[in-house]
Amino acid sequence: LCCECGQFHLLWDNHLYTFQDEVDDDLICHICLQPLLQPMDTPCGHTYCFKCLENFMQEYNFCPMDRKKLSFQQCHKSSLLVRNLLDKLIVFCPFKAECQQTMQRCELEAHLQNRCPGFKKYRSELQRKKNPISKGKEDPPTKVETNTLKDPEVPSGGSSLVAESSAAAVVSLGTAEPGLVNPAFEETEEGENLPQRTSLVAETTTIEIHREDPEEELGMRIVGGKDTPLGNIVVQEVLRDSVIAADGRIAPGDHILEVNGVNISSVTHCQAVSFLRHPGPVLHLMVLQEKGFSSKTAQQDSTSATNREVIHVTLIKRDRSEPLGIKLIRKTDEAGIFILDLLEGGLAAKNGKLSRNDRVLSINGQDLRQGTPEAAAQIIQTTESRVNFVVLRQPGVQLSDPVEDGSTSNSSSSSSSSNGGSPVHHRRRLDQNHYRRKSNYQKGYISHEKTVAIKKEPKESLGITIGGGRDNKNKLPIYVTSVQPIGCLFRDGRIKRGDVLLSINGIDLTHLNYYEAVSALKSNAASHSVILKALEILSLNSTEPSLDIKEQGFSWSPLWITWLGLPSYLHCCQDIVLSKGNLESWGFSIVGGFEESKGNQPFFIKTIVPGTPAFRDRKLKCGDEIVAVNGVPAIGMSNSELIPMLKEQRNKVTLTVVSWPGSLV
Repeated sequence: LCCECGQFHLLWDNHLYTFQDEVDDDLICHICLQPLLQPMDTPCGHTYCFKCLENFMQEYNFCPMDRKKLSFQQCHKSSLLVRNLLDKLIVFCPFKAECQQTMQRCELEAHLQNRCPGFKKYRSELQRKKNPISKGKEDPPTKVETNTLKDPEVPSGGSSLVAESSAAAVVSLGTAEPGLVNPAFEETEEGENLPQRTSLVAETTTIEIHREDPEEELGMRIVGGKDTPLGNIVVQEVLRDSVIAADGRIAPGDHILEVNGVNISSVTHCQAVSFLRHPGPVLHLMVLQEKGFSSKTAQQDSTSATNREVIHVTLIKRDRSEPLGIKLIRKTDEAGIFILDLLEGGLAAKNGKLSRNDRVLSINGQDLRQGTPEAAAQIIQTTESRVNFVVLRQPGVQLSDPVEDGSTSNSSSSSSSSNGGSPVHHRRRLDQNHYRRKSNYQKGYISHEKTVAIKKEPKESLGITIGGGRDNKNKLPIYVTSVQPIGCLFRDGRIKRGDVLLSINGIDLTHLNYYEAVSALKSNAASHSVILKALEILSLNSTEPSLDIKEQGFSWSPLWITWLGLPSYLHCCQDIVLSKGNLESWGFSIVGGFEESKGNQPFFIKTIVPGTPAFRDRKLKCGDEIVAVNGVPAIGMSNSELIPMLKEQRNKVTLTVVSWPGSLV
């Protein structure tokens, strides 16, 4: 117990305080998300705790807020005025049971040493514990109660799992089951005696974006959505000179959790685009930002020092066979069972009281602190109606990414990553079957080929504008960006915005760059008749919001999700070669693959971790589709089949990917 703040924390970590009032955001450190301690100013105008900044700068060379280049030597103490303001913040005495006093933060240490009856009682109990005569006595109670396993009850108020914007999260990415590992984050055998990087540190941040023109686009591209294997909404790219770029706080790979207070972590792609395109002078975004790996040892120490909460939850099944929709796993670095995922629409997700990364202490009164997922699943499956959970929860928002497999009471979508690099095979040609997949794997979208024959005047224009081209950085096919009210195609009505143009009068357009396609269209438009072949991508979901109305002021381009419906002969693959050292991880996670309940789904890049080979290479992007690893096609593989292939690679791996541009918001 720290004698300065009266709370448990690691010696090298900041003191912990319980503040009486909400502290102004300007006085918050955006690394630990707590009121500043020993504040330090950076040259770029941001302020952090001394210890937070010192620890951060040991691994990174940029400012955590705007990511500008930074060294610790350039920083200096904040002004005396700022330090005095912080010292005068009102805090509670941590020994609330015996002492209800409040005081200025700078007065707490003296209060504990001289006046606090609770701290005095703690010290006397500590002395008694050292005395052999009192060895049989119980330890003083702590905030983590694990002796309440007898008769779990549902608390009247329930428990909320809404992420607080001031919560920092240390997210465990430990191995689930032997042989079913997440190789991007797995420690190597050579590194057994070295610090093991098995945890990701992620923080949630609330960001306020101001626009002079309420209709101005934000200037970022997004991927994902609950109707895709990615699940979350992820920032793929931030456009240069945009509103988001000028703000500087959002970066590729950030997960967008809320927009203006609306949770978008479980909405479709189109719904998320609609929310983010909504005009307004101010936009409030809650984002989850990964900060990189932390060592296993540090994570374990910090976990043991964190105040945790025991929560009781009861789920009621309509019959014995009804699944709860919970995915349970074991971790290599911690005993017990943990909740990996809650299936959308399942009983647990609808109840809303269980959360990812909760540790299951008991089910129906049976102690599972040293249990297995199989034992938990057996209890759940044999229960007729009421399933009583007691779980241990750590404060913070849990990242739902890259752990995989383990026993479940329901299976859910999988995720994994890579770790390796051995002989690199040359990529096979694009038109070979092993890179092909069905064009309509993406539920809700199908592609339809059509032929449009038009009779026209020689001088009459087609009246369309186009985008794409194989010289585009995403190597897109040629597509229609607008059909003008003048021209023969508007009058005919069969060619629509978003259609992919395949050929004109027998001339193949699918391999042309933008200027070659413009030239081909113009030269063939001079004839009396034009035959266009085009591919239309149709949405089968009539409940999706119409985005056309909301696109006034936005540059039009197809949504990311519509590109996923293209047949594979229109894909333009590229090889990305990653290299790493023996003790490094590749640093990306993937989702998708074959599942019995969902069939064949492509593998997508979901997470790219700062400071890793995938991050440094800069070519791989969130939302990229992996079609082959070292020339071996991924189509039809499950996670458990692709992971060993990735693990075989040690220092070099070639990923063949298709990259589609995210939806512009």
